Amino acid sequence: MADFLPQHDDDDPPMVIGGHRIDILEGTLSWYIRSIDSLVSRDLDRRMAHLEIAKGKGKITALLLVDDYPGIRPSEIAEVLMRDRPATGRILDRMVEQGVIRREPSPDDQRAQSLFITEKGHALSLEVREIIRKQEAEFFQMIPAPERDAFKRMLKSAYINLRKAAHE
Repeated sequence: MADFLPQHDDDDPPMVIGGHRIDILEGTLSWYIRSIDSLVSRDLDRRMAHLEIAKGKGKITALLLVDDYPGIRPSEIAEVLMRDRPATGRILDRMVEQGVIRREPSPDDQRAQSLFITEKGHALSLEVREIIRKQEAEFFQMIPAPERDAFKRMLKSAYINLRKAAHE
């Protein structure tokens, strides 16, 4: 075995996937975050397969933001999604085509757009919230609640600090 593979003790056995160790990645937080993101996203896509909002990143967040903040601007959604405006615009275009949100000129700047939820979009947002609640309850049930809460706090802290550093 290469000497750059992480060392292990009895409490922390080596990570073996398909009969293989994953090299230095085994010791990196980024690998676990990307892998968990992939698993969670795949599961959420499966749970939402019957909905128009399924598949792809950003649509659920955009839907919930428009539902929670009537009149929100696309640039504000792009900021939350950490995507450029054209990529965010494509997500929003699709949502307008699906009839879940609508665009209106901003009352204070006619060049800007304000986004509003439609009845169809609000009903969809309620269903999405319920699916997310159910996934959280089921998908992470193997982690005891206190550990899950502590882990979420750590992830939230890391997210806030990394986001802040990225904007400096």
